[in-house]
Amino acid sequence: MPSSAPRPRRAARGTALLSAALGFATLLGSPAQAHSPSVQGQAVPSECSGTSPVVCHFDVPPGNYNVSALLGGSAPGSTSVLVEARRTMLAETQTQAGRHALRSFTVNVREPEGQPTDPTGTPGLDIRFEGAAPQLSGLKVTPAGRTPQILLAGDSTVCDQWYVPYAGWGQELTQFLRRGISVANYADSGESTQSFLDNPVLFDALEARIRRGDLVLIQLAHNDKTTTAAVYRANLTAMAERVTAKGGQPVFVTPIVRRRFNSDGTLNSVALHVTGQANLPVEMRSLAQELDVPLVDLTAMSQELVERLGTLESRDLYLTDVNGDNTHTSVYGATRYAELVLGDLKTQRLVPSRLIR
Repeated sequence: MPSSAPRPRRAARGTALLSAALGFATLLGSPAQAHSPSVQGQAVPSECSGTSPVVCHFDVPPGNYNVSALLGGSAPGSTSVLVEARRTMLAETQTQAGRHALRSFTVNVREPEGQPTDPTGTPGLDIRFEGAAPQLSGLKVTPAGRTPQILLAGDSTVCDQWYVPYAGWGQELTQFLRRGISVANYADSGESTQSFLDNPVLFDALEARIRRGDLVLIQLAHNDKTTTAAVYRANLTAMAERVTAKGGQPVFVTPIVRRRFNSDGTLNSVALHVTGQANLPVEMRSLAQELDVPLVDLTAMSQELVERLGTLESRDLYLTDVNGDNTHTSVYGATRYAELVLGDLKTQRLVPSRLIR
């Protein structure tokens, strides 16, 4: 939970803004049930090919798109859905032989499709149906119009990581959201609060996408090791004020911890982002109160999780066993942290529960 709860007035405003922009789209997905393969006029389009995985590409311009997929078929199925740069839209879903499950979600399409400073990928919308036994019987893609958005400003622990086994929590956030809200991830590897403001393809590009009621989650600290407390606060203040000026709702997110332990099993100062210049999570918490900005205290929540798991079990959250990396997360770790973020956004009523799977 955040170290300081948001004021009821502020939380209500965040929900009101988002609700006004929504119209609250209804989830098309339902429990697996018998359907013909052409439910609601769906069929597997010519843009799709392959069987394991099924790979689909649609030549569409940047924007938000509603996708409804009819999973299942004559054989038992186990299907997960990834889009663009390995963004998880649906966790592995089981279907019995002869039965189908209709699932829908909203996808944000950008160019480039992953990290803003990395041109990897292709224009348009890419969808992959993977899993132990992927089954796809129908697929429909339509423009989403003025769908509410969650926009992300962050570093390599948040971004859409292109290469396995890396994953950012922003990359895994989407699997927990229903149709009717999109995630536009502008997080980028190696960025500090200063560099994120300075590079036009980062904060400027994110700012241009903000519409009234959108949430903008800001997690920047990992690369602010030499940033003074005053500069750190000034940079965060500038971002928050610019988001508010566009009609959006800024949300500060303290950084995930690094997996670095003291001898007694607690996390050390490096893990907790205490630098020679500042205690960065403390500065963000203080500034959130000063500016009346909602705070997701992911440092506190990830610290509790890592210390509870201990030195052995916490290895699975990071790439410790892959390359000794105790900063960047595995898909499993990114998914656990995404759940913590979304759970707190729900608790603070910043994201309506009806939009969460």
